[in-house]
Amino acid sequence: MTKKELKEFLDHKVKEYENPDFIATDPIQIPHLFTQKEDIEIAGFLTATIAWGNRKSILKNSHRLMQMLDNSPLDFIKNHQDKNLDSLSSFVHRTFNGDDLIYFVKALQNIYTNYQGLEGIFTKYSTVTSTQLGIHELKKIFFELEHLPRTQKHVSDPLKNSAAKRINMFLRWMVRSSKNQVDFGLWKKIPTSALSCPLDVHSGNVARKLKLLKRKQNDAKALAELDQNLRKLDAKDPVKYDFALFGLGVFEKF
Repeated sequence: MTKKELKEFLDHKVKEYENPDFIATDPIQIPHLFTQKEDIEIAGFLTATIAWGNRKSILKNSHRLMQMLDNSPLDFIKNHQDKNLDSLSSFVHRTFNGDDLIYFVKALQNIYTNYQGLEGIFTKYSTVTSTQLGIHELKKIFFELEHLPRTQKHVSDPLKNSAAKRINMFLRWMVRSSKNQVDFGLWKKIPTSALSCPLDVHSGNVARKLKLLKRKQNDAKALAELDQNLRKLDAKDPVKYDFALFGLGVFEKF
């Protein structure tokens, strides 16, 4: 199909999927449980961190995780004591376990105490065209405390050729407008033009079928290629096409 036909097709699919009905089957439902900005951020970040594998398992374990944080993520992160962390040791989602979760709580406490929260880091290090340096700097700051080496694999680094799918998804949640009642639009200083599409097996396969992506691996180089082609369709909001690519791949088996 022509570029015009492709844009019309994908724009139609975005409208089809970017609506409140999408929330019921998506991990974004977890941060939607909250109303305070920081609760939404923390719930979103932790949910995105474990958003891989079976979707029912992701949702079940994300709800359990919020319960373990007393359904008050910010309060738990900022005010927990060491004795409160013992209750987190039983958590497990695939390879993310209680040791990882306990470190994540400590790292987030450091970030919200000393770095103006997650938004502060991304606002400082992202540019008008990319958030990938922001993700890299987040990982450096996140692991500046003493930690188990195994936990580092749970925060991706695009400068080490990762597509950083889950963090890019989290950034979409935080930055894109809430006008369609799906994303939150909480972070005002990062433009949507800087966002990258969360690239996974579903969106990658659809993008290749639509000739938006040639590279076979779902890595940082593939993400850069996909970003470039999506920006040709909508330079101001390229990541809106995540709804189309994901919906076509997961719900329509395109």
